[in-house]
Amino acid sequence: MTNTKPVTACVLVIGDEVLSGRTKDANINFLAAELTKLGIRLAECRVIPDVEAVIVDAVNHCRAKYTYVFTTGGIGSTHDDITAKSVAAAFGLGFGLHPVAERLLLKHYGDKANTSRMRMAMTPDGAALIDNPVSIAPGFRVENVFVMAGVPAIARAMFDGIKSSLLGGTVQTVRTVSTIGISEGMIGEDLRALQDVHSGVDIGSYPFLKFGGFGTNLVVRGEDPAQVDAACADIKAMIVAAGGEPIEGETEGEELN
Repeated sequence: MTNTKPVTACVLVIGDEVLSGRTKDANINFLAAELTKLGIRLAECRVIPDVEAVIVDAVNHCRAKYTYVFTTGGIGSTHDDITAKSVAAAFGLGFGLHPVAERLLLKHYGDKANTSRMRMAMTPDGAALIDNPVSIAPGFRVENVFVMAGVPAIARAMFDGIKSSLLGGTVQTVRTVSTIGISEGMIGEDLRALQDVHSGVDIGSYPFLKFGGFGTNLVVRGEDPAQVDAACADIKAMIVAAGGEPIEGETEGEELN
């Protein structure tokens, strides 16, 4: 489904292990790319600890501000997996065994369905389940908040199952013009002026190192392809005027920001 109004999202990565550096997050990049394909602008990402008050505050703030909120992490079987209970608290809902999730886990684990494992069947009252084809234990949705696992393979499978239900917006046109030998400092003021002229698009500048020298990828995003093309044409002229050679598309290198 598509929508003419801007559609926004926030991702909340929940887990002390991410904040400590023990675990590298891989879900933000995946979700950003997938949401962009749907015309949903990822407007904010947060990494927060396994602390109920912090989770409650973040969920309540973000669900009021954005069209969608996606959380990853903290819905496993151990004592520090408190995301589900915290989301229930954020909505002021009761918290207990979801009958469908309970049946799924009992069937999957059989006589190995111990207390810890059955904690993964607990959701806020009235939550809608998110299918988990990888390891069975489901995620869930309450209103505009989607609660998913932190394990990347499971988070991706969960998102694949829900993305068709999301109300998307206008998919942006994205084009990149790059150049080698022209640094941001050489074109910074000209680029600022171009952004003012082409206010209907967003122009991003991403410097890199290649062959021991500086280069710049200039990325133009906008809903109107004609405006994107016009901005790219002026960027190419700016690069030529600075003594460089414009290159269609992105140039790979070691990004500096």
